[in-house]
Amino acid sequence: MRFDEFQELRQRRLAADPSLLDAAETNVYRALAPLRPEPPDGGGSDDSGTRTVYRCDLARAWLRRYGLPEQWSRRALVSRGVRHGLDLLFRHLRGADARLWLPADVYPVYFELARAAGLAPDAYPTLPAPALPQAPPDGERPEYLLLANPSKPLGRHLTDPECTELAGWLRASPHRRLLIDTVYDLGTPFAPGTRRLLDTGRAVLLHSVTKGWLHPRTFGIVLLGPDDTATAEAFRGDPPTQARLRLAESLLADHADTPRQVSEALAARAGRLLARLPEAVRAAVPEAARTSPGNYFFPVDVPAETLLADHGLLALPATVFGDTPWTGSVLTSLAAPFAPAPAPENAR
Repeated sequence: MRFDEFQELRQRRLAADPSLLDAAETNVYRALAPLRPEPPDGGGSDDSGTRTVYRCDLARAWLRRYGLPEQWSRRALVSRGVRHGLDLLFRHLRGADARLWLPADVYPVYFELARAAGLAPDAYPTLPAPALPQAPPDGERPEYLLLANPSKPLGRHLTDPECTELAGWLRASPHRRLLIDTVYDLGTPFAPGTRRLLDTGRAVLLHSVTKGWLHPRTFGIVLLGPDDTATAEAFRGDPPTQARLRLAESLLADHADTPRQVSEALAARAGRLLARLPEAVRAAVPEAARTSPGNYFFPVDVPAETLLADHGLLALPATVFGDTPWTGSVLTSLAAPFAPAPAPENAR
C-alpha cells in the first residue's frame, strides 16, 4: 500500500471510529510546529536583502557545529536539502554509469529521484534488519550504496556489527562508495557509526536543517569524500537562494539549540506513546528504537491489521515505506494523543 493510499484509509478509519489510538501520523512539522524557528526576515523568500551570505561561510559553520575539520570546507557543498543533494549526486552517477543500491523499505522518494536521474537502482532490505547486497563488484564500474543513519522506519542507528559489515562491503572494491543520509540525526557530533564510516574516506554524507530545525527544502550539506570532488561543479551551479542562505545562517547561529529541543520533545512523545500501548505491543518494540534519542518510529513484528483488530491501534503497514516482504508495522508518536497537555488557564 502506498503512503498516500494509507493516509486516505487512516482518515476514513479515524472518522468512522474516533476511539482508535492513532499511531500513524508522520508529519513532524505539524506535530512540532511551535518549535520551528521563524525566518530572520519575517518569512520573505526573495533575494532583495542587501547583505550577501556566502556558502563557504555556512559550510565552515556547519563543520564547526558537527566537530569536523574546517579544512574540509571545499568538500562541504551547499544544497537546498537532502533531496536536492541526492538529485545532483544521482545525475552525476548516471553520467558515470554507476551502479546504485537503495534501501527498499526506507523512503520511496529515493527511487523516484534515482529514476528521474535516469538510473535503474537495485534494492536491498532493511526490515526487520539491514541485509547488505551480496553481489560481487562489477569490475571497475563505480558502485554506490545509500543508507540512512539513523534509519526510519527502524528507529535506530547502525550497530557496530552493521558498520563493520559496511566497511567490509567497501573493502571488496576500491570503486565502492557509501551515501549516508543523516537527516534524522539530531545530535552533535554525528553518531559514532557515521563518523566511523566517514573515516574510511569512502563515504559521502548528506545532512540538512529539515528535521533538527523543522525547515524542509531550505539548506543542506553534501560532504564529499576526499577523492569524490567531480560533482562539486554541479552544486556550485545550482545554489540555494540568498533568502534560504540567510535563513540557514540564522538557524545555525541564533537557533543552535533547536535540534536539542526537538529531540527532547520527541522523547517525551515517545514516552507517552509507549505508556499508552498494550503490554504485548510495547514488548514487541525493539529496545534500540525505544531508547534512540529523537526517534519517532517504532517497528513491531505484528501486522497493522492485527494491531487494529486486537487493540484498536492504527499503525503504518511496512509497505508504506517501500517494497518489503516483512509483514510487520511501524508505530509513530506524532499524533495528537501524544502531544503535551495544554497548560492550565491559571498558569498562563
